[in-house]
Amino acid sequence: MKIVSAAGTIAPSRTDVPSALAYWHLLSLDAPTVATTWTIFISHTTHVFLTSWVPYAMFLTVWAVYACDRLMDARRQEQLEARHRFHGEHRKSFRAAVTLAIVALLPMIAAIPSPLRKGYLVLGGLLLLWLVMIHYAGALRRIPKEIAVGFFFSAAIFIPVLSRATLAHLVLPALLFANLCSLNCLFIYAWEHPRSAGRPHGTTSFGLRHLDGIALSSIVVPLVAMAFAGVPLILFAVSLSAATLLLLHRNRARFDRITLRAAADLALLSPLVLLPFVR
Repeated sequence: MKIVSAAGTIAPSRTDVPSALAYWHLLSLDAPTVATTWTIFISHTTHVFLTSWVPYAMFLTVWAVYACDRLMDARRQEQLEARHRFHGEHRKSFRAAVTLAIVALLPMIAAIPSPLRKGYLVLGGLLLLWLVMIHYAGALRRIPKEIAVGFFFSAAIFIPVLSRATLAHLVLPALLFANLCSLNCLFIYAWEHPRSAGRPHGTTSFGLRHLDGIALSSIVVPLVAMAFAGVPLILFAVSLSAATLLLLHRNRARFDRITLRAAADLALLSPLVLLPFVR
C-alpha cells in the first residue's frame, strides 16, 4: 500500500510488509550489489580481468562502509528513514557482521598488488575524512553528499582497471558514471525530503531545481560520447540507468517509500542486461 500526500511526495505506509526488494535495501545490500556488478562489467568491457576475489572484496568493503554510515545516522532522533531505523533496531547484529566482514577482508587486502593497494589507501583515507566531517564536524555536514558519493563510488569501481587499461579511454566513462551516482542521490533526496523540509546545500538545491534537465543530459551525453569513446558499452549502460531513474521519478507516486528507494539502486544494475553483449 502506498500513501501519497497532497504535495505529491511519497509518504510511508504503516501496513506494508517489507518485500524482498525492501530487505535488499534495508540490509544495505543494494550499494554493494551495484558496486560489484559495475566492477565486473567494467573489467570485462575493458578486457582487464581481475583476480577472482576482487569482486568479493568490493562487495564486503562497500557493504561495511554503508552499514557503518547508516549505523551512525541511526543515532539521530529525527529525520530518520526506514534504513536508519532498521540499522538502529538491529545495531548489535550489524556491528557483529561488520566486524566479520573486516576480518574476511584482511587477507584480501594483503594480497592486493602494491599500486592498487596505494590507490585504495588514498581513497579510503579521503572517505574516512569525509565520513568524520559529515557525522562529527557540525557545519561541515553540509558538504554536498551527492557529489561526494558520485566521486567515491566511481573511483572505487574504476581503480582496479586504471593501472592496466588506457587511462584516456576511462576518464570520460568514470566522470559520467560519477554523475550517474550523483543523479541517483539527487532523486532519492527529492523523494525523501518535502520542499519545505530544511535547506539543502546550494549545490543540492541547484540540482533539485534542474533535476529533469540533469537527468536528460545524463541520458543524452553518454549516447553522444559513444561515437568516439573507446568503451561505448559502459556509456550505454550509464545512459540506460539514467533513463530508468527518470522513468522511476515520473512514476514515483505508484510506489511506497521503501520500494521506491530500493528501486533507485535497482535502476543502476543496467550492466546485468548488457553483460551478455560484452565481447
